[in-house]
Amino acid sequence: MIQAIVFFPLVGALIAGLLGRIIGHRTSEYITTGLLIAAAVLSWIDFSNYWFAPEVAEAAGHAEASKVEIFRWIVSGDLDMRWILRVDTLTAVMLVVVTTVSSLVHVYSIGYMADDPHRARFFAYLSLFTFAMLMLVTADNFLQMFFGWEGVGLASYLLIGFWYTRESANAAAIKAFVVNRVGDFGFALGIFAAFVVLGHLDFDGAFHAVPERAEATIHFLSWDFHAMTVVCLLLFMGAMGKSAQFLLHTWLPDAMEGPTPVSALIHAATMVTAGVFMVARLSPLFEASEFAMTVVMLVGAMTAFFAATVGLVQNDIKRVIAYSTCSQLGYMFVALGAGVYSAGIFHLFTHAFFKALLFLGAGSVIHAMHHEQDMRNMGGLAKKIPITYWLMIIGTLALTGVGIPGTPLGFAGFFSKDGIIEVAYAAGGSTGYIAFWALVIAALFTSFYSWRLIHLTFHGEPRGTHHGQDAHADHSHDDHGHHGSAYDNAHESPPVMLVPLYILAAGAVLAGVFFNDAFLGHAEHIAHFFQGSLVVSPELVEAAHGVPLWVKWSATVAMVLGFVAAYQMYIRDPAAPKRLAHANPGLYLFLLNKWYFDELYDRIFVKPAFWLGNALWKGFDDQLVDKTLTEGLGNRVKDITGRVVKLQSGYLYHYAFAMLIGIAALLTWAIAAGGLLG
Repeated sequence: MIQAIVFFPLVGALIAGLLGRIIGHRTSEYITTGLLIAAAVLSWIDFSNYWFAPEVAEAAGHAEASKVEIFRWIVSGDLDMRWILRVDTLTAVMLVVVTTVSSLVHVYSIGYMADDPHRARFFAYLSLFTFAMLMLVTADNFLQMFFGWEGVGLASYLLIGFWYTRESANAAAIKAFVVNRVGDFGFALGIFAAFVVLGHLDFDGAFHAVPERAEATIHFLSWDFHAMTVVCLLLFMGAMGKSAQFLLHTWLPDAMEGPTPVSALIHAATMVTAGVFMVARLSPLFEASEFAMTVVMLVGAMTAFFAATVGLVQNDIKRVIAYSTCSQLGYMFVALGAGVYSAGIFHLFTHAFFKALLFLGAGSVIHAMHHEQDMRNMGGLAKKIPITYWLMIIGTLALTGVGIPGTPLGFAGFFSKDGIIEVAYAAGGSTGYIAFWALVIAALFTSFYSWRLIHLTFHGEPRGTHHGQDAHADHSHDDHGHHGSAYDNAHESPPVMLVPLYILAAGAVLAGVFFNDAFLGHAEHIAHFFQGSLVVSPELVEAAHGVPLWVKWSATVAMVLGFVAAYQMYIRDPAAPKRLAHANPGLYLFLLNKWYFDELYDRIFVKPAFWLGNALWKGFDDQLVDKTLTEGLGNRVKDITGRVVKLQSGYLYHYAFAMLIGIAALLTWAIAAGGLLG
């Protein structure tokens, strides 16, 4: 079963990529989509063994990781690496997330990309993306994980820059690739360090070696560093790049240049979830370094707060949701840093449903508005596209965490996000309290910008008077003859685009209720469910359940305040945002320009790199190498040989005369030398 789940997407990618022009776009769509749906069904069957009846999984041999060897991969001396598919509860959860969202994105794309002339290539890339992520989550060793890790990076580059005729798409793809190389450099060093410190590349061997190497040190220059801290920080650097954490986050908003289905896949199931999964998978390593755990928690808290502040003022509908993803990833890392790994994975699980719903819903809005993405040119769309409107409402309710604390009533995000806030408070200490308040404030901001998106897009009077002309418009074709305003021509999406939204909406409503006990219930329930696939700390779990009542209500209160503020500013007093921006121009521009990180990095890294490159190119290569050395020496040789050639007259008596002169000179030298010697 696991072989089919993993390799079905690869088969679809190869067929669509290599034979797409022969079999046609429609056939390519159906083959890739059908194979992904089959993989998703098999993933749910495998997951059901762990959720519905853990004792059945134990009887079937799943109490520990089930491993399926594909082939011998690397054999060098004592190193014998096998390509093994590792399946345990954590893997099963990720298989469900990846294949479900990917299959729905495939179905949705049949309608969304219907007019694109390169659909077969697009579906090949989607399936390749899914295959790379599946290779990552089924990895049994560091090198195998690195293969999938780099595979999702490659696929994201291809998909973000899918419309390669647009300069902005190419720039965004390159930016994502380069920023991820920074993180991947740390990840590769972390793998090297883990092998040096632990002596194993396979996960089980590395995990078993941690206790005896827990106090080991690494000597570098004149300092001794705690070995496991170095290993974990380097590995986390990779997670920061892949999961767009603070400082390495700048690629994620620009990734919106790709088609909207790509955004949904990147943000909900692949790429950005890779870092969260990696830290959870390697939880036995991170448990050996308290300092590394503190760094993970603080970076996550900072990311959640930072991205939420930027999301407050963004005007592109996809960028608002993108910064929401960045913020929610911060929540996940706070849970991981606190040591309650199941809480981080739970939020990853629920987040996949409502974030894919929001992105694909945004795609439905963009499709209805003929590729307009600026919310300032929308408004009043609830009447035009009511189905999309209510589905987006469901996604917003899940994202903002609507629910009643202490009861089983709530949307998916309520259970997972509020659970992480409680975990942060329970972690205690200055780090825990900083993270707690950062997450509560982020919850307030999340509620505000989420309802701001709803109000600007669907409520009020229509504001758009023309076709979408935004510089970042998501378009694969021209307007195809539509006339009048985008609002007048707005229309509901076809069923092939709406059916995936219905399924995701069901997940956004029910995922928290059904799975809360397995991920965030009592410690014994969590341990029984995950069966050793990640570290479970009973003390931390029980402490999270025992936080004060005001802590349990803090996120709900923040959510309500954000909703009220958005309603006041965008429904009751629509002029208020403009007045507020004029009253605080510095703060507004600071947030609108994303804390000026792009400008800062451009000044610190990009421009010096270009200057150095130009200096080496024009100064060293062109001037010194080409003109001075290559061309200069060549010209001198050519000049000398040209002069020497003129001495060759071709007359025999000239050569005879030259020989006589030479003999006379030689005899003169010999006589003179003999006289001197005598």
